[in-house]
Amino acid sequence: MTTTVARKRPILRRVLQLLALVLLTGLGYGIYYASRAFPIITGYFAKNMASAVFLQGRDSEAVRREDLAGFPFSLASYKVDRSDSSVSVDVWGFAKHKAIYRAGLGCTLLNQRTESEVRAQRFVLPAKPQIADTLAWPMGDRRADSFPVQLDPEKLALAMDHALMAASSEGNEPGLTRSFLVLYDGQLVGERYSEGVDKNLVQIGWSMSKSMTAALIGILVKERKLDPDAPAPVPEWKGTDRAAIRLRDLLQQCSGLDFVEDYAKPSEVTNMLFRTDDMAAFTAGRPLAHKPGTVFNYSSGNSNILSRIIRQTVGEEQYASYPYTALFHRIGMRSALLEPDASGTYIGSSYSYATARDFARFGLLYLQDGVWNGERILPEGWVAASTQPAPGDPNRRYGYQFWLNGRDADHPGQRKFPDAPADLYYCKGFNGQGVYIIPSKKIVVVRLGQHPIDENTFLREVLAAVRP
Repeated sequence: MTTTVARKRPILRRVLQLLALVLLTGLGYGIYYASRAFPIITGYFAKNMASAVFLQGRDSEAVRREDLAGFPFSLASYKVDRSDSSVSVDVWGFAKHKAIYRAGLGCTLLNQRTESEVRAQRFVLPAKPQIADTLAWPMGDRRADSFPVQLDPEKLALAMDHALMAASSEGNEPGLTRSFLVLYDGQLVGERYSEGVDKNLVQIGWSMSKSMTAALIGILVKERKLDPDAPAPVPEWKGTDRAAIRLRDLLQQCSGLDFVEDYAKPSEVTNMLFRTDDMAAFTAGRPLAHKPGTVFNYSSGNSNILSRIIRQTVGEEQYASYPYTALFHRIGMRSALLEPDASGTYIGSSYSYATARDFARFGLLYLQDGVWNGERILPEGWVAASTQPAPGDPNRRYGYQFWLNGRDADHPGQRKFPDAPADLYYCKGFNGQGVYIIPSKKIVVVRLGQHPIDENTFLREVLAAVRP
């Protein structure tokens, strides 16, 4: 009996050692994962809560319930401090993040720079134009009394109602469409808003910001300050293999930089957006993974490099005001706002805010080939170039920071949206934000919400309202 017990002791010891190893390995991985993931969770939470509360004027608990519910955001605790216009977030006391609000600039997430350093930055911004309810659309908000005979009003109303009530295309929850607008031949012919939302609420564009960044690049091309086919003016790339990257390559997401756009786990894009003060510098420091111009790789980093190029081109004195004086205010986008990172560069990949009507105005500028009230804003040929597929994109669905439906008119099944014309192109943002431009039908559609819905369905229903 004693011998049997003695024999079992080494076995038990080995089992316990193995269990301890498994537990330590699991604990080690958990700590490693938490060290990478928790700062992303708190950074995302702090930045978006701050913008929702201080820029949009929303209730913080409603924001948590609608925008920041569920795992992993349920791990986070937050505090809204109205005395200094900030939001602080942590997970169990770890990975603390703070986002601050500055009037005229929106909210900025703090990382390496101190709060005092960021608050000390000075931006010269233009005066915000007054709301023009008495001016006719599109420069003002007064809608036409007439309705185009080319449209069926009942079918259009039904399409808008369906879009407002549509379920999410990615799960069982409601789509929470907040705004849905339709323009026809430049006229605002229909709009719907969810409860608690109206035409004055600014909403986030997410990656629709990329299309605005491309428009600003286009204006600088028109001013002959930039050339799409010239090497991108990025100081970090001089004398390196990245010096061959052209401005066009950045616009078409074919820079060749090693950059992973994956939001489901810590990656280059999440580290850039939520752990970095200078997003353009972060991306510019990435090595090449492919020869420039040959491989399509969607990257928010490319867009932020473009944003810094705008800053370097126009100069520090003019930079803060440039998007407003060169683009937004010229086309009546009074509500539009771009948020900067802690280095002072606008986050051209992700953080634009505007009312649904102002997003529609941006789409209308492109529908009108870059001309507004007889004035050419974008260079001649820019819209056509923007809607040509990038050579490195095998799906032929991306241009100059715009997504394309597919240029093959003979094969609808190969389009992104089979029931929409081949010439449709669009700005697309996270959670189903979109501005859809259909030149052949003279239509612009805007959809803003919390979850994506079936785009092909609402496009089909809107197009069905156009009389044959």
